[in-house]
Amino acid sequence: MNQITPPPRLDIIPPSAPFSDAQRSWLNGFFAGLLSPDVAAPLSAEQGAAIMQAGDGDDGEAPWHDQTMPIADRMKLAEGRPVRRKMMAAMAQQDCGQCGYNCHDYSEAIASRSEARLNLCVPGGKETARMLKSLYEELDKAPAAKAPEKADAVTAPAVTVTIAEPGRSRDNPTEATFLSRRLLNKGKSEKETYHVEFDLSESKLDYVVGDSFGVFARNDVGLVDQIIALLGASHTTKVNGKTLREVLIDDVSLSPAPDSLFELISFITGGAAREKARALAQGEDPDGDAATLDVMAALQKFSGTRPHPEAFVEALEPLQPRLYSISSSHNATPGKLSLTVDSVRYVIGKRKRIGVASTFLGERINEGEKLKVYVQKAHNFGLPQDPKTPIIMVGPGTGIAPFRAFLLDRKATGAPGKNWLFFGHQRSDCDFFYQDELNAMKTSGQLTRLSLAWSRDGEKKFYVQDRMREVGRELWTWLAEGAHFYICGDAKRMAKDVERALVDIVAQFGARSTDEAVSFVAELKKTGRFQADVY
Repeated sequence: MNQITPPPRLDIIPPSAPFSDAQRSWLNGFFAGLLSPDVAAPLSAEQGAAIMQAGDGDDGEAPWHDQTMPIADRMKLAEGRPVRRKMMAAMAQQDCGQCGYNCHDYSEAIASRSEARLNLCVPGGKETARMLKSLYEELDKAPAAKAPEKADAVTAPAVTVTIAEPGRSRDNPTEATFLSRRLLNKGKSEKETYHVEFDLSESKLDYVVGDSFGVFARNDVGLVDQIIALLGASHTTKVNGKTLREVLIDDVSLSPAPDSLFELISFITGGAAREKARALAQGEDPDGDAATLDVMAALQKFSGTRPHPEAFVEALEPLQPRLYSISSSHNATPGKLSLTVDSVRYVIGKRKRIGVASTFLGERINEGEKLKVYVQKAHNFGLPQDPKTPIIMVGPGTGIAPFRAFLLDRKATGAPGKNWLFFGHQRSDCDFFYQDELNAMKTSGQLTRLSLAWSRDGEKKFYVQDRMREVGRELWTWLAEGAHFYICGDAKRMAKDVERALVDIVAQFGARSTDEAVSFVAELKKTGRFQADVY
């Protein structure tokens, strides 16, 4: 399948127009289809009316919007809802922006057919892509409904179509220059974390703290050459106007192996191998190894099967950009941007594997090289509007990134609000990121409080949530004074444990029952005083 990148998403019907959300979503898709031949065909009037009617019975709530909830549980909560709401439940619920939307808007865009790509939810992986494919097929099966009566029609106001400027969208990136990398770990650390810097001056791209940075990485040449050898092909074989090597480095994802690759393999092999390939293409796991099969491992599993290079490339997914929390402030260092990146390395069987973007930034890109990038605006994650508002930041490991940015920005703008940072990692002597900077901020008074937690320094593991409980009375005092609370980092465990600790602190020191404490934290979220950037 040839991968066609559609133009940037077009919000043609403004939120102020006199339509329901479902109607506006459908109309956006309809006009986007008229304006661009590359966008999937718009819905018929009957299909559009069916979706609008299906939306009428939905209460708009999303009880599945929880990053820690398995997809099976989310889909169960969405039973009986319209297809577009089931699509939202299939997303990873991180609102990370890697797809170019938040979870709600991505599902609405797919349901309205203004977005044809079903594989943009990177955190959701195969599970989300498979579910979206199944739900997308349901759109065609939706029962036709009568279109709205003419008397109910409303003339849409004239609107202007605007396309995001370069560097403001994954579909319209710009270029930045890679400046440098610096290892943040010391001694015998088990981690490999880098502070990496970019020059944005040529692109004139700016950002605000809390935003994320999208990076279009390239695949490892060594891995690419091994795959070409397994294909029995030449590096210089032409595919889509480029060499096979160039396509595999720049254009396609090599992990995980997509269902379409197993479908292709099933067409060109036979016997038991064909049945296994078919099973894998349908999401089954005949040998208990499906979760470990990247593209190279799939070719090795079906050794001797050598797809034609062009068919092989068309069976792969496009290489997606990766998003990182920005760890610098434009107000402090205009024209420059930094990230805090963990290099991902692991072993499956006897083979070493690496994270594509993390090792690209950590070792493979050279100083002075240019790469495609964009700024992803934050979804409800940023500093309080009032610079006097105190903030509490919980960011272990690379979760410190946006909070370093917050502190640098508040220093650059002279914000008088108090700042409290909880940081944790494995060992104090080798994993204390930005130690000199943070200690200097503490000495100067810029960082009001610095609370540290090291999980491997003692016999018993000790985490940021444990430190929170130790200083619970003071933390509650800050909250009572109106402080905003932030979390950045792992969604599966850390964020959940931190929130549980916060509920316990509110209950204990705020003299509330557990249910009242839960409601208090929920109200913090509702009013924007509790914000999370988790992944």
